[in-house]
Amino acid sequence: MSVEESFARIAKQRDELVRAALEHVAFDGWSKTTLRTAADDLGWPEMEVDRLFPGGSGQVIEHYVALTDRDMMDCLAAMDIKSMKIRERIGAAIRVRLDLAEAHKDAVRAAVAHLSLPQNLPKSLRMTAKTVDLMWQAAGDTSTDHNWYTKRGLLAGVYGSTLMYWLDDTSDGHQATWEFMDRRIGNVMMIPKVKSSLGKAGKVAGTGFRVGKKIASCIPTPGRIARQFGGAR
Repeated sequence: MSVEESFARIAKQRDELVRAALEHVAFDGWSKTTLRTAADDLGWPEMEVDRLFPGGSGQVIEHYVALTDRDMMDCLAAMDIKSMKIRERIGAAIRVRLDLAEAHKDAVRAAVAHLSLPQNLPKSLRMTAKTVDLMWQAAGDTSTDHNWYTKRGLLAGVYGSTLMYWLDDTSDGHQATWEFMDRRIGNVMMIPKVKSSLGKAGKVAGTGFRVGKKIASCIPTPGRIARQFGGAR
């Protein structure tokens, strides 16, 4: 077996173990107990848990988020998303991402709790940056200048707040969440109307920074917001 084949096999096994673990996270969180139970479901020896995830629960959660990101991209690729307006594409991406996790809210809640710990903040920002970057890629974004950072900073705010609302939403079909999401996107659209209060802050968006560490500090200028979330396709 080649090195490439070996890595592919490990990646596939990690996917299988994480998917199996989702049925048990509600009871024991993202713990070794959960993973060992999932391994037993698959007919694997317990030692496979340490072999596949030597980094523990943090590594498992990171893989889970990346796995859901991949599922999201597959779903969006099957949609006619490019025919939508930009704001509709972003709304569709967020909705698909959350719909994929609907059956496992407890797993998402446990992951959020873990990533909210102070020592995990850099990892949390890095993972959020990756998710919103993929959403923009699916939406057809090809920017490479400062707009690249601004768009992802905007979407990180919308996605993050919508995720937290969704976690506690018990409305039918999560209708309240989608209405909240639409309002958040609408709020972004309103920012150009307060141009005078953002004029100085907008300069921050032009500063280079590393995605993951600094994306939460990206403040958009009114002109960029108008271009990125405007009515044009």
